[in-house]
Amino acid sequence: MHHNISAHPSSYRDPSGFIFERDGVIYRQVNLSFKTEFDHFIETGCYNALAKQGLLIPHQEINENLTGSNEYYKTLRPEPIPFISYPYEWSFDMLKDAALLTLDVLKTAMDHGMILKDATPYNVQWYKGKMIFIDTLSFVKYEEKPWIAYRQFCEQFLAPLLLMHYTKTSLYQLQLAWIDGIPLHEASKLLPFRSRFSLHTFLHIHLHSKVSRREAGRTNKATIFSSQKMQNLVTSLTLLINKLRAPVQPSNWQHYYAEAETRSTYLDSKKELVKDWIAQLKDISTAADLGANDGVFSRIAAQQGLTVLAADGDPYCVNTMYLDLKRSQEKNVQPLIMDLASPSPATGLNNQERDSFIQRLKPDLILALAVVHHLAIGRNIPLAHIARFFSATRHYLIIEFVPKEDSKVQLLLANKPDIYEHYSIDDFKNIFGTFFIIEKQELIAQSGRTLFLLRKK
Repeated sequence: MHHNISAHPSSYRDPSGFIFERDGVIYRQVNLSFKTEFDHFIETGCYNALAKQGLLIPHQEINENLTGSNEYYKTLRPEPIPFISYPYEWSFDMLKDAALLTLDVLKTAMDHGMILKDATPYNVQWYKGKMIFIDTLSFVKYEEKPWIAYRQFCEQFLAPLLLMHYTKTSLYQLQLAWIDGIPLHEASKLLPFRSRFSLHTFLHIHLHSKVSRREAGRTNKATIFSSQKMQNLVTSLTLLINKLRAPVQPSNWQHYYAEAETRSTYLDSKKELVKDWIAQLKDISTAADLGANDGVFSRIAAQQGLTVLAADGDPYCVNTMYLDLKRSQEKNVQPLIMDLASPSPATGLNNQERDSFIQRLKPDLILALAVVHHLAIGRNIPLAHIARFFSATRHYLIIEFVPKEDSKVQLLLANKPDIYEHYSIDDFKNIFGTFFIIEKQELIAQSGRTLFLLRKK
């Protein structure tokens, strides 16, 4: 390879090819060892069918060996994904839609005599308002053998969905604990006994776990698995997943904006200020709304033409936002579950396979509305640390300061001593001044809250 080009740290498992970056552009190399399968994928029309249906990220072929590798066969330039996210940052219905998408991709592949050799949510990303499959090298010829990715699908998609469905709890972080999926035997033990009375759950988790453990270490015999059996398997998985429902755990923040509407003209004034300030900013295209709740201000930013990441630590709010955005077919707001006090770490081999949230967070603008007091007083994070965190913005920060006298801050202080002597608007301006210059400062209606437009130094 050229000395300045190497495979992405996450792209080492598959000998068929790899992802690499050159001059800020992401490419995929197809290796000679995968020539027959890739040619079949293109020539049968499988790629065109998937891309036309919006199931697979489209690509352009580049007639150049950019890596200088002897293994080179093709260079692909896929459509860029604005923000890479991971399954442990998705809400229930995001993971559910990713699972159903994977099965739709599999069905289309089978129509063209192919099958998926991988069935992991890491091959799916959010793109222009929906989930899309991104691994062009996951397709191989179907040879009437059992689906090689069946167990992977059950452990990485089905198990977490079933556990959340039955426990009525948002267990999305289990996918961070078990990065390669929840082992079948663990899922079987964690699921309630009544789950065994669901035929599809029994087959795909409980029986699957029992058979897998019994046959561990045995030499696989050649097994004929007809196309009809494969279609039946896909139908069974689809029926099961379609029946699963998100855990409903209304939180303190579920009705935040509805309650805010009752506070005079506070919310309307804040909306107008945010809208006007964003409209005045030049040369920005991306924003991150951190502490987005149900995405009210994310939508305002998107209406100004920005691509917006809407992150919140409440899984219920994020799932509700995702479903609302899906219904209204809004394409520029990407929902994400993120605890700002403990954002996703870097994971995988050498902690380099998957970047941390901080490493990925590089927007032109950050919105931090009614969130600082939750971090400073609710989570005991000093203002200096909060300011450093928000300095991840490339250019601007629109941030709201809520004073200690505010009823919401008093609620946070109700059952704890007030040890926050350095939490004041003067402290805020002084500390944030380390990283930012104040461009605008305005009191929001008669709320006592102050909105700031800050420019990064």
